[in-house]
Amino acid sequence: MTEPAAYELAQVNLGRLKAPLDSPQLKDFIDGLDPVNADADDADGFVWRLQGEAGDDATDVPVFGDSWLIINMSVWRDADALTAYMYQGRHREMLARRREWFERVQEAMVALWWVPSGHRPTVAEAESRVLHLRTHGPTLYAFTLRTQFPPQGAEPLLGEVPDGLDCAP
Repeated sequence: MTEPAAYELAQVNLGRLKAPLDSPQLKDFIDGLDPVNADADDADGFVWRLQGEAGDDATDVPVFGDSWLIINMSVWRDADALTAYMYQGRHREMLARRREWFERVQEAMVALWWVPSGHRPTVAEAESRVLHLRTHGPTLYAFTLRTQFPPQGAEPLLGEVPDGLDCAP
């Protein structure tokens, strides 16, 4: 029997909307949320995702006090599981269309960090990680898929992201 991992990987992804959530411009995005979230829930290595008051997506969860920002936050077994989910299927299709729905932002909008197994990060924790990444670049406290750190904090590991699908502006 395998021993449970001591750490799991938390990720937060923020998006600055180009239009209101109920606008025709965002219809395909909104229509895709439930199927994409269901795919995540069923993905190998998925542990948990932030949900709103209605218990579905997190589009109603406030972040940084900015009504034009939406948050996606989840916990995964490791970076391999997260990457496998992100770059295939419906999520990959939506990721490829993100510029239709979200503004290009120069500052970091995605952060990863290790959490003790069983910990469910809060929005305040995610905001802290994003701000830290914006100020200090990738560190053990907050990093990216391109520059990852193992849970013990050794040297960074360089991750591979398919061309054209990274979250950089």
